[in-house]
Amino acid sequence: MGASLLAGLGDYESIRGRFRWPVLDRLNIAAVCCDDWAGREPGRAAIIEVGPDFALATLTYGEMRREADRLAAAFARAGMQPGDRIAIFLPQGRFVPIAHMAIYKLGAIAVPLAVLFGPEAITYRAADAGVRLIVTDRAGAARLASLRADMPGVETIVSVDGEAEGAVPLARFAEGVAEVFPTRDTHADDPALMIYTSGTTGHPKGALHAHRVLIGHLPGVEMHHDFLPQAGDRLWTPGDWAWAGGSLNVLLPGLYFGVPVVAWAIQKFDPEAAFAMMNVAGVRNAFIPPTGLRMMRGVENPLQRFGLNLRTLASGGESLGTPTFDWGREVLGLPINEFYGQTECNLVLSASRAMGVMRPGMIGKPVPGHVVAVIREDGSLCDPDEPGQVAIRRPDPVMFLGYWNRPEATEEKFIGDWMTTGDRGFCDSEGYIGFVGRDDDVITSAGYRIGPVEIEDCLLKHPAVALAAVVGKPDPLRTEVVTAFLVLKPGREPGPALADEIREHVKRQLSAHEYPREIHFIAEMPLTTTGKVIRRILRDRLASAA
Repeated sequence: MGASLLAGLGDYESIRGRFRWPVLDRLNIAAVCCDDWAGREPGRAAIIEVGPDFALATLTYGEMRREADRLAAAFARAGMQPGDRIAIFLPQGRFVPIAHMAIYKLGAIAVPLAVLFGPEAITYRAADAGVRLIVTDRAGAARLASLRADMPGVETIVSVDGEAEGAVPLARFAEGVAEVFPTRDTHADDPALMIYTSGTTGHPKGALHAHRVLIGHLPGVEMHHDFLPQAGDRLWTPGDWAWAGGSLNVLLPGLYFGVPVVAWAIQKFDPEAAFAMMNVAGVRNAFIPPTGLRMMRGVENPLQRFGLNLRTLASGGESLGTPTFDWGREVLGLPINEFYGQTECNLVLSASRAMGVMRPGMIGKPVPGHVVAVIREDGSLCDPDEPGQVAIRRPDPVMFLGYWNRPEATEEKFIGDWMTTGDRGFCDSEGYIGFVGRDDDVITSAGYRIGPVEIEDCLLKHPAVALAAVVGKPDPLRTEVVTAFLVLKPGREPGPALADEIREHVKRQLSAHEYPREIHFIAEMPLTTTGKVIRRILRDRLASAA
C-alpha cells in the first residue's frame, strides 16, 4: 500500500467534503507496513539507526520482513497463539519494528512497554494484560530478572542482543525456524495493539486497538506533515516508540508510507544534540513535544550552527503556546503544526500550513474523516466559543475497541455516540478548536499524560508516608510538574533529605517522568465525607502560594 489518503483532494474544506475512508474488511498492519514494501522494493530504507558519534545504519524492508518472519515463526514454535499478548520492552531501534511486525504476522497483540517504566509499572501492565512473552535487550532483561515472581503469566523473555540473565538470546530462540512465515489474514477489526493510558479513577487501563487504527492515523499524519509523503521525507521523534505518539504518529505510518524513520536511543533529551542529530541523519519531518521545543528554544542560532533541512515540524501531547509557535516561525523558519488526540482515539485535530489551517493559540481543525465537536454534559453541541468537552463521534477507525477487561470503564467513556476526552475546549465560528483545561486530574508533563493514582500508590509504599495526593502544578517549561502532598506517619519528621529519599523511591519503582518534582508535607489531607482526596483544594493552595 503506502498510498496517500489526502493527495489531490484540494484545500482543507474541499478535502473534508470529498474525503472517504477506504473500505476495510481484511487488514493486517504487517502486510501493509512490511510485506508490501519488501515485495516491491526490498532494498528500500525502513529504519535509519543513529549510533554513537551519530554513525548511521540502515534496516531495509527486505531485512525487516526476513527477521520478522523468523521471529514470528519462533513465537509460534514457542506456543504463542493469535490473540496472545506479547510485550515489547526496547528503546528506539531496529528490533522494535521487527517485533511489531512479527506479532502482527502471528495475529497476536503487541503490548509496548516504555523503557522509562520502573518495576511496579512494568509488572502491573504485564499482569493486567496477561503477557506471555517479552521481547527486550540485555539491559531490559537485567531489569526484568527480579520481577518474574510478579509476572506469573510471563513464560519467556527474549533478549535481542545476546545472553542475559533469565532470558533466551534471540539467535537461540529463532534457531532452525522456517525462513518464511505467512502473515495471518486478519479482519480490520481484529485486535492488534494495546497501549496503557493513565487516569484518575484507578490503575492504568489498556486501550485495545484493531489493525484499522493504522489507517485511522494516516490523514492526521499527512495533515500535520503537510501532505506526507514527499520526495526526501524522513521522520523522527524523541518520544518513546512505546507511547501512542511514537508508534502511531511516527513509526507505523512511516513504515506504511515508505518514509524512512530515524531511530535514536537516548537516555535524556539534549536540545543541542537533537539539532546536531537531525542534521546528520537528514531528518525532514519531526514530531517534538512542546516541552522539547521549549528546551530547544534555549539553543542559540540553530540554523547557522547545525544547518537543518526540516520540511515540517509537528507537536502535540500538551498545549504548544504562542511563544513557542512564534519561535518556530521566526528562528527555524517553520510554522509548528500542532495536533491533538488521546491514546483511546488519537490524532483527530490538527493544524497544517499547506492546507491553510493555522491559528496561533488554537489546536487546529478536525482532521478529514473524523467528526470532532465540543459538547455539553447532555451530549448536545456547544455554541461557538462556548466552553465544553472535546468529543469524537463513533464509529471512527482510529477509535479504540475498548479498555482491556474494563467494559464498565469503556461504557463510561461515551455519551451516546460521543467519545468523551475529559478535555475542556471551545470551537470558534470558523471551526478552530482551542484547549481550555482538563475535566479530570490527569497531569500533562513534558508531553506525558500522567495519572496520579499510580504515583499515590507508590508513595504510600514508602515507610514514612501515611497519606498521599498528587496534582499538577503549572510550569512554563513542562506545562505541569508532578507535585505531591504527603501526610507522614507518626514519628517521621519532614525535611529535604526525606523528600529526596521519597523522590528516588518513585523514580526507582515507576519511572523518571512520574516522580514528584515538588513535595509538600502537610498535617492533614483534605478529604470528602467518603474519603476521597479533594485535589481542587490542593491545587488552590499551589495557586495561592504562587
